[in-house]
Amino acid sequence: MSTPSVNTSAEIPAGFGEAAFEAFLATRDEPAWVTESRRQAFQRYCELLETELDPEEWRRVDLRALRPDRFQLCAAQAEQSTAPETETLLTGQADFAGHVKHTDGQLISSEMSEELAAKGVIFGDLATVVREHGELIQPYFMTRAVDSQRDRFSAWHAAFWTGGTVLYVPRNVVVDAPLHSLITLQADKAADLSHTLVILEEGASATLLEETASVSDDLLGLHVGAVELILAKEARLRYVQLQNWNHKVWHIAHQAGRVENNGFLQWTVGGIGAKLAHIHQDVVLDGRGSEAEVNGVTFSTDNQIHSFYTQQSHNAAETRSDLLYKQVLRDQARSIWRGMIRVEKEGQQTNGYQRNDSLMLSPTCRADAIPGLEIEADDVRCTHGATAGRVDEEQIFYCMSRGMSEYEAMHMIVEGFFQTVFDRIPVEAVRETLNQAIIKKLGFGR
Repeated sequence: MSTPSVNTSAEIPAGFGEAAFEAFLATRDEPAWVTESRRQAFQRYCELLETELDPEEWRRVDLRALRPDRFQLCAAQAEQSTAPETETLLTGQADFAGHVKHTDGQLISSEMSEELAAKGVIFGDLATVVREHGELIQPYFMTRAVDSQRDRFSAWHAAFWTGGTVLYVPRNVVVDAPLHSLITLQADKAADLSHTLVILEEGASATLLEETASVSDDLLGLHVGAVELILAKEARLRYVQLQNWNHKVWHIAHQAGRVENNGFLQWTVGGIGAKLAHIHQDVVLDGRGSEAEVNGVTFSTDNQIHSFYTQQSHNAAETRSDLLYKQVLRDQARSIWRGMIRVEKEGQQTNGYQRNDSLMLSPTCRADAIPGLEIEADDVRCTHGATAGRVDEEQIFYCMSRGMSEYEAMHMIVEGFFQTVFDRIPVEAVRETLNQAIIKKLGFGR
């Protein structure tokens, strides 16, 4: 089969119509199976544009101001120039065994220790790994975790994904030091559709810390992403995603983790930035004895909207899931959380828990929390809860009477509110990073 020529210098039209899609394909150097999957996804995307989004998930998220035709994909370059250094939340916080950096959907740099490479670990740019290890990636890529047929956003991503990070750890290989992935937006009105794929074989273990960041506070941006975390038997993964776009970026993503027998997934989400962020997050426990711990920390200010639609699916016996989200809001910000624990008939002796707590620092912010249960088994322990409330003025007065400023008192209260989540995070760099982000958020606009 002949390979079509690749025009890396062509400019892709703005928007995501047919002309933009064909121009985008002309810049890609990809295996035939990837091109075919893109074409199928684009056809599905066009069909889904005419259908209504699931009201259960989207009725509280206002997308009327989102105009895809304002944003543009960057064409792949034959040789990518070095992007300016970006000060990120994790800068200088830890020593990494490898890192991958993307800007505007294009690879900037990638490296990994020789020791890990000798053990068969693969860590790098998705577009490169697809070309070099397609037989390894194809069975996992959007086939087992994220469903490209689910809605217009998952199909949109599947048709136009631009790059992203792959981590593959072979059987029984333990990666002790964390790995780092950085996704940045540099150009005004740039679109990023990066994809993260983590595959841990039986008995493997790893930690991946991933960040998103904007180079400037003044840039409009769009991110339509996907995250797939696939764990085989007895595998252990710690995955952290710190979302810190500026307040002019739309951030929409489908994310899913699947865990086999006796595997363990710890998934930590930090939501700091974005104009509007909506995350569809699935945790699926497929094997007996599998476990998942999901931690969420968000801090919304100004007119930010942070929305999460979480599902914990128990498909096997003796599985355990534990989700804890803590959200702080200020100004006219809004948080939305819709959580569901679903237990199938096979999920006997399941232990499922979910909790969402919101702390409101102003009378004009709003928090919506809707937990839910769908249980088909008859021998389970599943609980859920949600709370929302204002900061106690007496607490602030007490702290100020002991010599603290109002700012210091508020920081102490907010840090204490988040502490129960911080205590669940074993990576010190992540705990310190989130704490520093809270300090910056509290000082915004002072």
